[in-house]
Amino acid sequence: MSKELAKTYDPKGIEDRLYKKWENNGYFHAQADRSKKPFTIVMPPPNITGQLHMGHALDNTMQDILIRYKRMQGYNALWQPGTDHAAIATEVKVIDSLKKQGIDKNDLGREGFLEKCWEWKDEYGSRIINQLKKMGSSADWSRERFTMDKGCSDAVLEVFIKLYEKGLIYKGSRIVNWCPVCKTSISDAEVEHEEQDGFFWHINYPVVGEAGRFVEIATTRPETLFGDTAVAVNPDDERYQDIIGKMLKLPMTDREIPVIADSYVDKEFGTGCVKITPAHDPNDFEVGKRHNLEEIVVINDDATMNSKAGKYAGMDRYECRKALVEDLEKEGLLVKVVPHSHNVGTHDRCGTTVEPMIKQQWFVKMDDLIKPAVEGVKNGDIKLLPKRMEKTYFNWTDNIRDWCISRQLWWGHRIPAYYCDECGEMVVSKNAPEKCPKCGCTHMTQDPDTLDTWFSSALWPFSTLGWPEKTEDLDYFYPNDVLVTGYDIIFFWVIRMIFSGYEQMGKAPFHTVLFHGLVRDSQGRKMSKSLGNGIDPLEVIDKYGADALRLTLITGNAPGNDMRFYWERVEASRNFANKVWNASRFIMMNLEGMEVTKPAISDLAPEDKWILSAVNTLTKEVTENMDKFELGIAVQKVYDFIWDEFCDWYIEIAKVRTYKKDEDARAANSALWTLRTVLGQALKLLHPYMPFITEEIYCTLNPQEETIMLADWPVYKEEWNFSAEEEMLAHVKELVKGIRNLRTEMDVPPSRKAKVFIVSEDKALCETFESMKKTYQNLISASEIDVQSDKAGIGEDAVSVVIPGAVVYMPLEDLVDMEKEKERLLKEEERLKKELARSHGMLNNEKFVSKAPAAKIQEEKDKLAKYEQMMATVQERLAQMK
Repeated sequence: MSKELAKTYDPKGIEDRLYKKWENNGYFHAQADRSKKPFTIVMPPPNITGQLHMGHALDNTMQDILIRYKRMQGYNALWQPGTDHAAIATEVKVIDSLKKQGIDKNDLGREGFLEKCWEWKDEYGSRIINQLKKMGSSADWSRERFTMDKGCSDAVLEVFIKLYEKGLIYKGSRIVNWCPVCKTSISDAEVEHEEQDGFFWHINYPVVGEAGRFVEIATTRPETLFGDTAVAVNPDDERYQDIIGKMLKLPMTDREIPVIADSYVDKEFGTGCVKITPAHDPNDFEVGKRHNLEEIVVINDDATMNSKAGKYAGMDRYECRKALVEDLEKEGLLVKVVPHSHNVGTHDRCGTTVEPMIKQQWFVKMDDLIKPAVEGVKNGDIKLLPKRMEKTYFNWTDNIRDWCISRQLWWGHRIPAYYCDECGEMVVSKNAPEKCPKCGCTHMTQDPDTLDTWFSSALWPFSTLGWPEKTEDLDYFYPNDVLVTGYDIIFFWVIRMIFSGYEQMGKAPFHTVLFHGLVRDSQGRKMSKSLGNGIDPLEVIDKYGADALRLTLITGNAPGNDMRFYWERVEASRNFANKVWNASRFIMMNLEGMEVTKPAISDLAPEDKWILSAVNTLTKEVTENMDKFELGIAVQKVYDFIWDEFCDWYIEIAKVRTYKKDEDARAANSALWTLRTVLGQALKLLHPYMPFITEEIYCTLNPQEETIMLADWPVYKEEWNFSAEEEMLAHVKELVKGIRNLRTEMDVPPSRKAKVFIVSEDKALCETFESMKKTYQNLISASEIDVQSDKAGIGEDAVSVVIPGAVVYMPLEDLVDMEKEKERLLKEEERLKKELARSHGMLNNEKFVSKAPAAKIQEEKDKLAKYEQMMATVQERLAQMK
């Protein structure tokens, strides 16, 4: 052979070289071709501010496995990549960068600031893409998109106008998540709920006209009291029937508020009386709408109190809380303070506690839009894997709220609404109107707000394929086949893509959503900057290679389940790569200079048929697992086959014939052909998981082949179904394992050969062992082998091992030097006597038994049982020797 593998497997030496080869040869590229069946995956677009983390590594490895698998199956496989403009994250980064230069965002003005954002994008936007390439991601980078490129921006405008004209987008005052630091509304996706220790402040609200009578409420946010417009009780709560409709004096104000009845109130929770603050709580907002309550905003955009808070105006919300609670105590209205741990929403970008606040914003009306998305999952158009994710999905769709899509940011898609400077008339249009349609004024000002980043990424499955233009790509590659994503963004992205697909394209954007879990640290904690427990995938790649990282992330991985990251597992994956490499080198060294041809079936040895049958079954099972998206199960089967069946068994068995190629060329040819064939099949099955090492070995093994990437995926062959030989080898393996275990127990070196007697009354089994002596003689270090139906001729001193269907005997003197063995056994007997005496002594000692922990006592009992078993074995051996 003209090529050979390097002596040692060095990922650094091959990975970058092979990736360049794949890219330069256009292997990742897909274009519409009606003669082939398409298979499409759209990459969840990473942020342009992003740095590759373990979640990205897992997500993209899973996608790459599927795309490589389908490509090998002959599909026209498109993995569509791109990046997200990540409005808030990018704006925060650019503002921080400018601050370091002593520049204020507002001094630059909107246009100047946007120039800086584009500069940032140009400098850092491709960083994460380059990191994904290090993972071996075979996406079609020639098609890379960006959520703010011209095509995607046109799609955003098109959808906004369409939805507005259908009455599905409106501007109105509703509760939003407000970040007081970033000064913008944010989506639910950007709110992280964290458990925080807080308090329930119990406050008395006096009943008007009934001196000395109060209604006791409990709140975690006393400072919002100034926005209260009612207190609600459950209409079925007998305790409060007589106060429904009465007025209460709102503490620390000159206002009176009514007591209302609403089933939203839980009778069992707290006091059963709930303060209603429609402008600062989403649930209260809904209650307020039902009862026509006034909406009073009491907190400013920077989280200070406004003039509605009276003497507390200008104070920070927490300063106000402290001062107000002190004043309520002075007034005798503070009943008690109870510690209370509760979920608090914080902005995932800056960590600030989010303030629910009523704001004039743009919203998408969700009631009708969500219906096809619900029906699509119910009727099976879209499958969620694992199926349990449906519960989470429907829980969100059943409780859908209108979606706030406006953001008070400059970086992003600007809302296409224009206002007349003279009369205030609003016009929604793709382009700025020349004049006001109402008064004719030529001065129109565009809405300053931008759209939620999720608005553009909701269109990703079709906007990346050229929509709103009717492109050939869109017609051919849409709908996508599979979406791979973390379960943590099911609401924010997955559901939005689904309803957008139905609304704009008339069909679901994909037929399967494969959810994966989070990658946690070895202690099971979420990886985070604050804990400092994040692991950089590039560091792992630098140390062990991309293939080892990919294998680690997928081994044991089940859809929707979190996984723990252990460095030891990466090391084990690297060891597996070494095993594959060394086995391949051994095979290639034996193939060197040989003209190997396909043998006749009759020339194949039973072990050849067994391994061909095994790889055939493996092919069938792995294909079935991959079609069910059971990627972790599939790779475990490939791993076990290569390591155990192929390397540890077949190669060892085949060595006898490869070493004697000059003596029996036909037998050697069969062994070498089988080695090369099975290795080729196994490499193909492993390729989607470990693309680099499989490419290097496969192309060295087959120098006429360009790449393993475009090789045909193995298929099950009926002619390779050798069940009889599989059964024969199963017996041989049991025989070899039994003898090896016995020799190990007796500390017999492999170099010491012994006669072996195999006794069985099963004729067929005897025939198997007789016909396959050459296969296993070397593996059991046998000097000669007798297969017989009884114990005739076997000495009394022979040691035995029971295997399924037979008993194996070996003369003791063949295995050991009798004098040395006797000496060793007597020493062991003495040692065990001492250990048993010590153990009995401790367990018979009342002080020890009464004072020692239960675990310590059990540990000692376990030791005693182990020593007794060892002693029985030693004494049995000594008795045999006498």
